[in-house]
Amino acid sequence: MTTRHDNAVAESFFTLLKRERIRRKVYRTRDEARRDMFDYIEMFYNPTRRHARNGMLSPIEFERQHKENPEGV
Repeated sequence: MTTRHDNAVAESFFTLLKRERIRRKVYRTRDEARRDMFDYIEMFYNPTRRHARNGMLSPIEFERQHKENPEGV
């Protein structure tokens, strides 16, 4: 059974994606849109963008710290 909170992370991500990237662009093809989404996620969101829920760390930095200290970050 799914709760409302299960979708909160995904909804937050897609809200940011739309606000920070998609609303500013008009894509000519789906392939162009896919490339731009990949660029946003892999080149900005994961390595750079800081998140309050992660102690103001980027997702990549949070994962790195978690691997170094699996007891907790």
